[in-house]
Amino acid sequence: MSSSPATPPFHVAIIGCGVTGLLLAIGLRARGVPFTVYERAVGISEFGAGIGLSPNAEVAMKLLDPAIHAAFKEAVTPNGLDYFQWIDGYTTNEQIFQLYLGKDGFQGGRRSEILGAWAALVNPVSVQFGKELVALVDSSPDQPVPEPEPEPDAEPGPVRLHFADGTTAAADVVIGADGVWSKTRSLLFGDAYRATYSHHYCFRAVVPMADAVAAIGQERSSTRFMYNGPGAHAITYPVAKGAMLNVLVVISDPDPWRPDVTGNAVAGIDASPKSTITNTEATAPSLLPSQDTAVANRQTTGRGRREDAEKAFGGWCLGAQGIVSLLPKQPDRWAIFDMLEHPVPSYSRGRVALAGDAAHASGPHLGAGAAFGIEDALALATVLDAVHKNSSTSSTGRNPKISAALDAYNRLRYNHTQWLIKASREAVDLFHWKDPARGQGWPGFGDAITRRFHTIWNYDLEKMQEEVLFLYEAALTGASK
Repeated sequence: MSSSPATPPFHVAIIGCGVTGLLLAIGLRARGVPFTVYERAVGISEFGAGIGLSPNAEVAMKLLDPAIHAAFKEAVTPNGLDYFQWIDGYTTNEQIFQLYLGKDGFQGGRRSEILGAWAALVNPVSVQFGKELVALVDSSPDQPVPEPEPEPDAEPGPVRLHFADGTTAAADVVIGADGVWSKTRSLLFGDAYRATYSHHYCFRAVVPMADAVAAIGQERSSTRFMYNGPGAHAITYPVAKGAMLNVLVVISDPDPWRPDVTGNAVAGIDASPKSTITNTEATAPSLLPSQDTAVANRQTTGRGRREDAEKAFGGWCLGAQGIVSLLPKQPDRWAIFDMLEHPVPSYSRGRVALAGDAAHASGPHLGAGAAFGIEDALALATVLDAVHKNSSTSSTGRNPKISAALDAYNRLRYNHTQWLIKASREAVDLFHWKDPARGQGWPGFGDAITRRFHTIWNYDLEKMQEEVLFLYEAALTGASK
């Protein structure tokens, strides 16, 4: 008498090895949940610009795995002062508001160093590079991609993943953490749900501290400052343990996003009659690259011109102009895209879910995009751990649990994360004095910006874990909250 085949182990596929995907992987590892990360690039090659992570992000790190938080603290640069400090960069060069961050709150560092510290916590065997997702097949009732009609009474198989190199993989759950140009999102809901140009772009640079001190002085180089004014703002803070100053300059841009044929981001650059720039709004859709390809990703970044920043900051105080002078002649230019115009209807479908920028790409203006991705990772690790602990049943028995878990995640995270996208747009309008009545020391600025930051920082993450499990159990039992 032959025995029945053993039930295959529960397995999670994570698409993307950025902040969200990497920390989800570490959180699953800490809980003993099997996973594999599939990354399109040939390695973790994050650029060296600075990133700051908010107090709520640090709480999420600790709850995911204390090792994440420990590695983060080793990589970041201590604050000079535990405050955000806003400067009227246009008229007075004086402080208009400061916001307390908490002890050692909102620390930052070079993104590449922080990602490298986290990557060391993952077994390399669990990560496969050079894997560009091209198709998904989910045979569960809520399948994102159709497959051939199954045999009568056939048990739904795992989700099948197809990659550009011709290989395939299988998993019980797929989490798309593949960024603003998410292929997972496109496969789930179609290309109509895509990120669009927010009409802001930024220049980023990391400069030697000696150069920074020479340009803007010791005090303004020693801690975090933000400079507000009409149509632009700038942020500076030390990184690399104080050896470098991170510089971010953000500029409003009324023009459409116009990628050129070389794949450079040229938002805000006027085209001459002989220019090769293509206006995407005037080009037939059939001639445009997919919004979810590597080509589209490259077209949002590229080399810019410092003279564009000099023009945007013309007439500002010398302090702000000194910051602009720190940019190289051809600084990296980043067109800022978000999901405000075309939000996805849900973060899950069947046994596939979206997380981080793939779900809710937002502008960087509240410093919370990465933090919200870490929160997503915590919610997913929490609920997938619950599924894994009760996954000894056959695949048929698992599927309702998986769908219920991802639905619980979606119901919990959707409204809060969609709020961030709009709030980030509102914040940059405040920084750029879009409403003239709210510029130059507008007395309501402090209350308006504090309310938005505190909504982010004071989010109860332990309660979030309890709620996602409650929603999961309620879905399994047919109860409602």
